[in-house]
Amino acid sequence: MTHEPVVLVGVDGSPAALGAVDWAAAHAKRLGWRLHIVCAYALPSFPATSIDGGYAALDDTQIHNGAQQVLQEATARAETDGLEVTSALETGDPTAVLVELSKQAGIAVIGSHKGSGFTDRLLGAVSSALPAHSHCPVVVVPLREEGRGALVPVRRIVAGVDGSDSARGALVQAVREASLWDAELTAIAAVAIASAAGALAWMPATVDRDRILTDVREGLDAAIASATEEFPNVKVRRHALDGNAAALLAEFSTAVDLVVVGTRGRGGFAGLMLGSTSQALLQHSACPVMVVPSRFEADEISPTEMWQHR
Repeated sequence: MTHEPVVLVGVDGSPAALGAVDWAAAHAKRLGWRLHIVCAYALPSFPATSIDGGYAALDDTQIHNGAQQVLQEATARAETDGLEVTSALETGDPTAVLVELSKQAGIAVIGSHKGSGFTDRLLGAVSSALPAHSHCPVVVVPLREEGRGALVPVRRIVAGVDGSDSARGALVQAVREASLWDAELTAIAAVAIASAAGALAWMPATVDRDRILTDVREGLDAAIASATEEFPNVKVRRHALDGNAAALLAEFSTAVDLVVVGTRGRGGFAGLMLGSTSQALLQHSACPVMVVPSRFEADEISPTEMWQHR
């Protein structure tokens, strides 16, 4: 699978979706990539009242026209000097459409939704479903709270690291983002020592907290050294902390511009689509969250130099 230099963004006419367009456009322009805006909808149906039973579909003229208007508004908003913008109106389940398109995209962007605008009809739970199934990194952009600054440029990034393959991939992606934006990067490794000692019968009564954190810090140092080999210009701050990873990252999200995590952490079951930390963070983060799928390989992106600072 080859990922192309394209930033994919899904829209539905909600304020959150327009914020996602702004973030995606800024990111695409920074990279020199094309921005592809998609509005997808499924035609609703209802049980037929005829004796034959079955389902009857509604006339989709109004829905189509409304979706087309949403797409035009988003496209006009994104068109800036030097940015190539394309758009498409798709019919079908929005999550399925965006997952399929993510096979070719370099990054997908979606707004986090609270149930406004076209949300219920078109995107619904896409902001939580897409990160679990996407073939490329997904950025979930929250609706900007009143009084908060602009979501871009990205000046401060936090990455969650736990030693898993998924987290290592997320750290590599975070390093690339830091290089792209000339941003400060902080890597956080969290282990809930106190809660584990109190909740697990097999945990020793006396836990050497300092030793555990030292081991975690050593693992974090090794992961950072590996992730920054190709980006020696990126300096990474690091913290090994005692606490719940999701809660700590959500707290950090109030002071940074982007949080980067993997789809699954240590202890994740093979069938689990999205780890508990990622799920919780998507619900509570104050800034955009980038979720990097385990199956995504940045080396598949072509050309290889396109991640270099433009």
